[in-house]
Amino acid sequence: MVLESLTNPFKAENNPGKLIVLGFIYASVATFLSLWIFRSYSSLIMVFLTVMACIPLLYNTIKMEEEKDLQDMGERWLLKEHSKALMAFMALFIGVSLACVLWYVVLPSDTVSVLFETQTATIQNINPSVTGQVAGNTNHFVRIFLNNVKVLIFCVLFSFLYGSGAIFILTWNASVIGVAMGNFIRSNLSYYSSLYGFEKTAQYFQIISVGLLKYVIHGIPEILAYFVAGLAGGIISVAVIRHDFGTRKFEHILLDSADLILLSILLLFIAGLLEVWVTPVIF
Repeated sequence: MVLESLTNPFKAENNPGKLIVLGFIYASVATFLSLWIFRSYSSLIMVFLTVMACIPLLYNTIKMEEEKDLQDMGERWLLKEHSKALMAFMALFIGVSLACVLWYVVLPSDTVSVLFETQTATIQNINPSVTGQVAGNTNHFVRIFLNNVKVLIFCVLFSFLYGSGAIFILTWNASVIGVAMGNFIRSNLSYYSSLYGFEKTAQYFQIISVGLLKYVIHGIPEILAYFVAGLAGGIISVAVIRHDFGTRKFEHILLDSADLILLSILLLFIAGLLEVWVTPVIF
């Protein structure tokens, strides 16, 4: 109750920057609790504990967004209102990712290998987009786009069935992206420190910046798309729980959710273009 009571939906939407700190705290507490109590399974327990801390905020925020739908306002106004919740969700995601990056870089290698074991295995087996080694061609784009659409469908389904269930998929993705960034930064820091020592501080800051930017360019629209889809599924879920279906207001909610899903697909399309044709050129 302590962690989940640090903020509320209204404060979160009006101060999303605070959620970066909260996301960092949620993931950091989960990291050390999982290492302390469930060390052998810490790579997954860390994700579950982070999700537990995030669920009350996300569920209450989705309920608040569903209430906005019932006010029978125009779609443009609704999308503007939903953008506040989406920015809050993104800030929370960024905080979780940054925590994973930090602990991957600073913790001892034997601890890192246990703490992020499952995430590391996922990165090694996932499509080439996670490592950024994708050649810019249509086949890769189609494969990446279809894979991301599959994840988007899961976000809608999980949110519909569990209210804020999409937060599990998104927290897992945050940990995977954090590990990918952390691995890039840690590997390059180790390489340059062996060449130059620690006197070239600027070089180390450059490595950290590049490590973050490498995944941020296409990662932000992609993760935002998942949050948009999760919000759409969650709004429908809350409406069904409240027995609003069969009414004109429920039709309005379905229309709003359909707009959100279409927006999420557009964002995934943009993210795929950036991932295949822009990120590899820059990095």
